[in-house]
Amino acid sequence: MATPSDVTAPAPIPVSTREDPDPGDSGDLPRIVPRRHLGRWFAAAAALLVFAMVVNSVVRNPAFQWEVVGSYFTTTAVLDGLLLTLWLTGLVMVLGFLIGTLLAVMRLSANPVLATLSWGYVWIFRSTPLLVQMLFWFNIGALYPTLGVGIPFGPEFVTVKTVNLLGPALTAVIGLTLHEAAYAAEVVRGGILSVDPGQTQAAQALGLGRWRTLRRIVVPQAMRSIVPTAGNMLIGTLKGTSIVSVLAVHDLLYSVQLVYNQTYQVIPLLMVATLWYIAVTTVLSAGQFYVERHYARGAARTLPPTPVQRLRGQVAALRTRLR
Repeated sequence: MATPSDVTAPAPIPVSTREDPDPGDSGDLPRIVPRRHLGRWFAAAAALLVFAMVVNSVVRNPAFQWEVVGSYFTTTAVLDGLLLTLWLTGLVMVLGFLIGTLLAVMRLSANPVLATLSWGYVWIFRSTPLLVQMLFWFNIGALYPTLGVGIPFGPEFVTVKTVNLLGPALTAVIGLTLHEAAYAAEVVRGGILSVDPGQTQAAQALGLGRWRTLRRIVVPQAMRSIVPTAGNMLIGTLKGTSIVSVLAVHDLLYSVQLVYNQTYQVIPLLMVATLWYIAVTTVLSAGQFYVERHYARGAARTLPPTPVQRLRGQVAALRTRLR
């Protein structure tokens, strides 16, 4: 057993008696110098140089005829075509996602008939180009001169001529909607499958029914996966509506085509359509950001900053570095 005399006392800690240390003493910590990323500055300078050259070539090129672009930008014909494009885009997206959601639920159903029919629909409409589908529906009267409602292999009670039923605008809506529904079905199905199965099991343990679980538990969580892809589809549909110009539907592109067929000012009128597409796409992209931010509330501790907040942070960081 150790005695108190065997225990060694700890050595005393030396204490400096200097009250005012010299700032230039070599014992001070060295000043930290941030690393200089010269490659980033050279890359940024080169990118800005190329961007300035492109902007200069576009602005100062007389072939664009910017005065003509400004004169036709807000004409009645162009604005009417823009309104039809927006109306067509909104209607197709709503109907497409309604049908697509139904197809997604059928695809996930335990009923093999419903699952097979849904898979077959998606397979056919995703395998066929949109232009082919539009031309097919436009010429549907060659295959079905009349459409009727009645008993299969029996009498028909109501009969309508296809020529009188399907005009160019209705044909465009049908073709775009059926095409959009095939992609919307896969988007919704992927969003539902992204939800943790434990959420459904917990809802079943609480006694919730299948449809209530899908509506209150699964779909709100699946929206985090659905919204980004749906936003891309919305922008793609906006631009894809220009294909209805082959059916003589007076959308934005067809409206400017009618004008430049009379004035032969092709480039400036195409620039009018391009600028309107860019403007509407920018607004939709901003809306998509805020919708994604809304559905990220339950998954992220801190929401992603808005563009205004990000700009303020960059300005504050720049001020700090300058000081």
